[in-house]
Amino acid sequence: MKTIFVFLTTGFEEIEALATIDILRRADLNVKSVSLTESKQVVGSHQIPVTADLLFDEVDFASARMLVLPGGTTKFNEHEAMKKELLAFANKGEKVAAICASPMVLGGLGLLKGKKATCYPGYEQYLEEAILETDKAVIIEGNITTGRGPGLTIDFALSLVEQLAGKEKRDTVAAGLLVK
Repeated sequence: MKTIFVFLTTGFEEIEALATIDILRRADLNVKSVSLTESKQVVGSHQIPVTADLLFDEVDFASARMLVLPGGTTKFNEHEAMKKELLAFANKGEKVAAICASPMVLGGLGLLKGKKATCYPGYEQYLEEAILETDKAVIIEGNITTGRGPGLTIDFALSLVEQLAGKEKRDTVAAGLLVK
């Protein structure tokens, strides 16, 4: 079964990472969290420690279905090996998603050129040559999904469910969350 990999690094936004993982798992999707640090225990931006499923070096990217970057920190942009894998994956037409500050990683890799995108306020400058629509919670443009920020994580995660498992599954998960 193909796997959705959600990356974690020091200072990640807990709501964006954990709610996304939770919602994808509620949809019966195979999700693994991946530490970009030297330890499986990663501390988020609000000092909540989380134990990742895998270290980056343990990831089999050939089994990937989607790569997801929560926000909360610019540290995602510092992990060159992850960026290399992300770029190769996206260039094959595979699905990538980033929320909050993390669309800056996609922008820096040139993946947003000429594409609609959103991000957390103040990070627009890093979305190189993107068509900014920062009033939108989530934008799906081809194989790339961008989300605005923590309060909109449920919208972001449900959009990923719909892309990967269909509208009916999205609606079922949303109903269980009491989301209209």
